Amino acid sequence: MGFIHVTVEISNPSDPENRITIPVLVDTGATLSVLPTALLERLGILRIQSRRIIGFGGEAVRDIGIVRMGYLDAEAGVTVAFGIDDDPPIMGVTALEVLGFSADPVSGRLDRVNMIA
Repeated sequence: MGFIHVTVEISNPSDPENRITIPVLVDTGATLSVLPTALLERLGILRIQSRRIIGFGGEAVRDIGIVRMGYLDAEAGVTVAFGIDDDPPIMGVTALEVLGFSADPVSGRLDRVNMIA
């Protein structure tokens, strides 16, 4: 078992043609995804609110926004935290769920799953 890394495409929901590809760590212990602030600002992602988040070695406050995230042939709107300093790019469990995948730590892959309404 080990870490799962995948490459995702990120875009602004209002400008899906302007995409950036970025490698992320899949973290099923994280609710939210985290992406670098510079990347989110370059795409024009709006900051919706600030939230207190447990993680990053303790408790932190991060701005939150919505991106369009793509992996393989799946795309969805994903809530992300604006990462600062050394926050690693992370794909959290809500992104996995809305994209229709689950993490298989044994194979080190993401597997498609049926979505539940």
